[in-house]
Amino acid sequence: MDYSKSGNPKNAKDTQHALDLPRRGAPKDKAAAEKKAALLERMKSAAAARKKT
Repeated sequence: MDYSKSGNPKNAKDTQHALDLPRRGAPKDKAAAEKKAALLERMKSAAAARKKT
């Protein structure tokens, strides 16, 4: 008996993601990059101010 054809067909992997969303590790859009850069700048300035005291 050939057991390779028994059971339910397997779904394609990684099909739960929408195609219009950026994938993990993909370049971010311009707004997200600017937001992250602003956050990093605030964090660096806060760390520098904390280091002075």
